[in-house]
Amino acid sequence: MLRSRELLAAQRNERFDLDGSAPYFRVPSKRVKKRRVIEQPLSDLAVEIIREALASDAQQFVFESPVYPGQPIHRIAMATALCGTKHEKNPDKSKKSGLCELLGLKPFTPHDLRRTAATLAGELGYSDAAIAKCLDHAVTRDDGEKVNRVTGIYNQSKRAQQKRAVLDGIAAELRRIIAERAPKAIAKLRLAA
Repeated sequence: MLRSRELLAAQRNERFDLDGSAPYFRVPSKRVKKRRVIEQPLSDLAVEIIREALASDAQQFVFESPVYPGQPIHRIAMATALCGTKHEKNPDKSKKSGLCELLGLKPFTPHDLRRTAATLAGELGYSDAAIAKCLDHAVTRDDGEKVNRVTGIYNQSKRAQQKRAVLDGIAAELRRIIAERAPKAIAKLRLAA
């Protein structure tokens, strides 16, 4: 539920307790929209993805560029993977379908995934306040009760347990969705290849 800029440049030393019971990712303030540190709990699914992405012990960035070793994956790479390069005007560049087209999905952007995660969390019954915390949005109401703006300044709790519950719930639902749809998507990709 983080912004692309907060996540894609994640470094190996910004993840903590991956083998423990409360893994989390610490986003430094220089990459955060509101210029404050975010401590984002990691679901078991997020931990699996991070482990898979860390291909070598020498890799500094969790999501390292396959084109520029030692650099994080570029923000545009996610959008290109989703939308493809068929719209590319440069005649020397290859024209390929993106994942959306290959899987028969309506085109979407990486930022749309934040909205989808928030909507999914809402459908799973999590409060708007808990979802807002996972998105690093300001919380003005907590479970229907108005929260004074100053309270947020005084209360420095990161609400890790509340955020972890939301993120674990989303991970469980994503696993369920993937388990139902993966065989069809794989068959479709094989036909396209």
